[in-house]
Amino acid sequence: VQLQASGGGLVQAGGSLRLSCAASGSTFSIYTMVGWFRQAPGKERDFVGAIRWSGSTTTVADSVKGRFTISKDNAKNTVYLQMNSLKPEDTAVYYCAARSTISTAIVASAPTYTSWGQGTQVTVSS
Repeated sequence: VQLQASGGGLVQAGGSLRLSCAASGSTFSIYTMVGWFRQAPGKERDFVGAIRWSGSTTTVADSVKGRFTISKDNAKNTVYLQMNSLKPEDTAVYYCAARSTISTAIVASAPTYTSWGQGTQVTVSS
């Protein structure tokens, strides 16, 4: 599956953005897990959150809990990352990724995701 991430931009601290991750070439299956990761300059790629396509199980990292939520639109074959109360430290390139698994457990390990989108820049000004 090919992934296209979009929705990044420049926003002031306290503002909101919604990122989208659209699948093309094929559709998400019941075994798909879609994850969001972010990478700031000079830092490692960090797990932000993920959602299972079947059943809508989601989880987000502690660093964004209460501010970020993940949802999906089955008809549009798209996963969203709603980011509220943005902080300057949220500045990063955000990537969506997908993996197939029969496990219901959310996986936060980036290397286990096999399909990656191109990334979208999020910049939060103070």
